[in-house]
Amino acid sequence: MLNLSLLLSVGGSNMNWYYRLWGLCVGSLFSILLLWSGGVSMNSESFWLMSDGLSSSLVVLTLWISALMVIASQSFKIKFNKPSLFCFFVCVLNLILVITFFCSNVVWFYVFFEASLVPTLALILGWGYQPERLQAGMYMMLYTITASLPLLVLILLSVETGLTGDFILKEVLMGKSNQSEMWGASVTKDVVFMVGLAAFLVKLPMFSVHLWLPKAHVEAPVAGSMVLAGILLKLGGYGLLRMYQFLGFGALGGLKDVLFCFALWGGLITSFICFRQIDLKSLIAYSSVGHMSLMLAGVFSNSSWGWHAALGMMLAHGLCSSALFALANYNYEKTGTRSLVMNKGMLLVCPILSMWWFLFCVVNMAAPPSINLLSEILVFPSILFYSLWLLIPLGMMSFLAAVYSLFLYVSTQHGGFSKFIFPFVGMKSNSLLLLFLHYLPVNIMIMKADVICLWVV
Repeated sequence: MLNLSLLLSVGGSNMNWYYRLWGLCVGSLFSILLLWSGGVSMNSESFWLMSDGLSSSLVVLTLWISALMVIASQSFKIKFNKPSLFCFFVCVLNLILVITFFCSNVVWFYVFFEASLVPTLALILGWGYQPERLQAGMYMMLYTITASLPLLVLILLSVETGLTGDFILKEVLMGKSNQSEMWGASVTKDVVFMVGLAAFLVKLPMFSVHLWLPKAHVEAPVAGSMVLAGILLKLGGYGLLRMYQFLGFGALGGLKDVLFCFALWGGLITSFICFRQIDLKSLIAYSSVGHMSLMLAGVFSNSSWGWHAALGMMLAHGLCSSALFALANYNYEKTGTRSLVMNKGMLLVCPILSMWWFLFCVVNMAAPPSINLLSEILVFPSILFYSLWLLIPLGMMSFLAAVYSLFLYVSTQHGGFSKFIFPFVGMKSNSLLLLFLHYLPVNIMIMKADVICLWVV
């Protein structure tokens, strides 16, 4: 909300593009410093809003990615295709996400959770690259809305039965053991579990309900891809953690065990699918599904380590995948295609761009010193303590993440470059700044690891 006020304070029809950009940057930087210095109370709560380490960390990620997506969008298409309207939708999406993360009432949380789809759809339809963006937007809306409508019924039933819709008061009024028993004999626990989490599993997304994500990424502009991977997927993870507590699923088994195994094996299958992709953005999108499957397994482990690893993985993946989509866009601007067959030899054309590809592919495979490494160190024991049989998909996912990250780097950087490549004038300063601002937090956070552990489960 801070960067929205700064942006509007510049105001006026003559507001310059760079003023909008610096309004977002200053707001995001101020929010980062405020959280880093401990100026935000992690346990404060009010009648409408609440703040803890989970919500505050994701709000800072939202503000940070929003500023970076405006920097990445300074292309010809955005500049001369209603830039004021573009910035308006970015700010509206920003405001909705901040309210969603800070909202303490479950009904209003659902309202703003679904409202975030509207500006995202506007970004895809208004500034997408190809005519198929309409089909991609329809896929996204149908998948998410169909899965979330039963959740609304469950939320209203839960509020009526539990006498409160507040995330914090629910735990005070009813113990976790009572929450799992409050549905009565007419509704099975497994059905409640599936309905309660289905909307967030689609938004995350989990394997088998992920088909909308590659389509949306391929048709979205660079800003749409950055906000989808960097923020909206984290909205699904945030809702998963909140509703897991609110509906008292900690003591449940049965279907949860099935979904636990399905998430890991689905992530393994998705890692194999990455090798068959010929589109840059599609490969990065499928890798996101694999990383979010690992995050989902950390949540289902129902342990403090697993939940802290899930939060760290969301933050690391938000920054890393956003940077990879920005890099894919730079390749697309110079070659006019996102095909892996055509995007070769960038090491000969622009070595500094190859350096950034290498750094973010290394982060994507959870190499030190990224926060991704810390998250995987935490998530491994939490999953293995749950069941030793899950070592096979877990180890394979970790290994294949390194394999397809190296495959992505080698495919785009080595070999002879195409003769039809556009005249290359090197990287501009704002592009290098964008990549540096992606890389800095994901490696600095491991030095300030207590930020990840501020949220006490």
